[in-house]
Amino acid sequence: MTSEARLPAHSSQCMGCGSDNPHGLQLEVYRSGERVYADHTFDEKHVGAPGLAHGGAISAACDDIMGFTLWIARTPAVTRTLTVEYRRPVPLHTPIRLSAWIDHESDRLLHIAAVGSFDDRTYFTSSGVFVKVDVAHFRRYADLSTIDDFFANFTRTD
Repeated sequence: MTSEARLPAHSSQCMGCGSDNPHGLQLEVYRSGERVYADHTFDEKHVGAPGLAHGGAISAACDDIMGFTLWIARTPAVTRTLTVEYRRPVPLHTPIRLSAWIDHESDRLLHIAAVGSFDDRTYFTSSGVFVKVDVAHFRRYADLSTIDDFFANFTRTD
């Protein structure tokens, strides 16, 4: 896949990308080659210190954008570790480009990196380790009514 393509949300209620979650980030994520990206503007729903985005909102955005690299890996996985390095405060109402990619992978693990930037300035970086799982994991722990659609997304060929 070399052209840009919009990726489907993890679920309509996902806190990171769900369009039906009024309290979420509502990220719209695209794939371009071996990277995924989203443009997001933190606003008053995400405030930490006055006029600045909360570190937890930034961390959630990192976790979610890294989760979209699973379309590149073509496998579901879950977050094992997430590290965020806050390099400078993120002002509200500033469009941030979130980008993520797979650094390397093994049989069970994906090592994923992400960055948040604007105007050639890096505001934060993130790294995570995701554990590859199968449908049995979600059948044990997740909402069973969403599993089939969720897994179908990873096997699409478009």
